[in-house]
Amino acid sequence: MIVTTAELFKVAYGKFAIGAYNINNIEQAIGLYIGNLDAKAPFIIQISKGARKYAGVKMLEGVIRACDATFPEAIYAVHLDHGDEKTCFDCIDSGFYSSVMIDASSEPFQKNIEITRRIVDRAHAKGISVEAELGMLGGVEEHVKVEEKDARLTDPDDAKIFVERTGCDSLAVAIGTSHGAYKFKGSQGLHFEVIEAIQQRLPGFPLVMHGSSSVPQEEVARINAAGGKLDPSARGVNENEFTRAAQLGVTKVNIDTDGRLVWTRVHREFFRDHPEKFDFREPGEVFKKEYAAFIVHKSQKLGSSGKLDEVRMTLGAGH
Repeated sequence: MIVTTAELFKVAYGKFAIGAYNINNIEQAIGLYIGNLDAKAPFIIQISKGARKYAGVKMLEGVIRACDATFPEAIYAVHLDHGDEKTCFDCIDSGFYSSVMIDASSEPFQKNIEITRRIVDRAHAKGISVEAELGMLGGVEEHVKVEEKDARLTDPDDAKIFVERTGCDSLAVAIGTSHGAYKFKGSQGLHFEVIEAIQQRLPGFPLVMHGSSSVPQEEVARINAAGGKLDPSARGVNENEFTRAAQLGVTKVNIDTDGRLVWTRVHREFFRDHPEKFDFREPGEVFKKEYAAFIVHKSQKLGSSGKLDEVRMTLGAGH
């Protein structure tokens, strides 16, 4: 069942975070649904501009509609990730998306407000939720590229003004995370003092954490052992910090890179161990199982595991 992110956030706020996972193909989609049903967790499917270009808009929608029919017990939202103004309007007008993200974080503060407000007005007229971003994460994610020297944490006072002026439904905040596989060097972690300050100014308001993959060292090591050349010093977010962040109002946690690492590890190892094979469906079957197991693990760390019945009961009155 497709619901809005706003509905999911009402159930989750202050108790657990909902995993938001990017998909690009049918194997990811199937593994995502199976994993969340195994974990009994609600979730958010994220579609990026890159995914829309890679797989095709209608193809992705078709995959999700087919999964919705195949896995009717699943409860989730469909979300545009890192959209520009044009893409947001296209998704809003399509009637398919539960929510859209307008990422104007690279713009000056006032222009970010103006762009976000335009998206909010059109989206709310159709019952669609809007996520905005304030502050800038370093790293690379598809078309989003920010040098580490240009990254900046979200100012709590600015966050309050921004939400009041835009009317957005959730806010992606820069709190020490980073996009992409090449993240932290050393012991850098989340700035909980910033999250706390934002929550104090925006009590009850859903916050979003981007760039929240953990870049597991085991995955990196296995990929490199199978012929990869990833930076072994790369570090991600400590997934044991998700619970504390959720208690401070982080209700949505974006995880993309880790899923790509699972895909790369499965395929590199499969063809290393079976060089005579060429049927891509065989490693595809392995990936679906491995990705589902990965989703179960993340749901446990996010605290969303076992919450599906609670979500169903809470939303039951409105559906």
